[in-house]
Amino acid sequence: MKVETKPARCKECGLCKANCPKGAISFSEHTNAAGYHPAVINDELCIACGICYTVCPDGVFHVLGKEA
Repeated sequence: MKVETKPARCKECGLCKANCPKGAISFSEHTNAAGYHPAVINDELCIACGICYTVCPDGVFHVLGKEA
């Protein structure tokens, strides 16, 4: 399983980072078009639990199926 992000939608609210049980979410050093530092997933730590998807008010996260 893998989680993808849509950086353009991120408003750096921090809900994903605060609720990630594995500490797999940080914020990019770069800004998106709206001037926010978008969320970045550490694939090594991420367990694709979907909590980020659930708590994000802006639809930044998408949990994918099994990797091929």
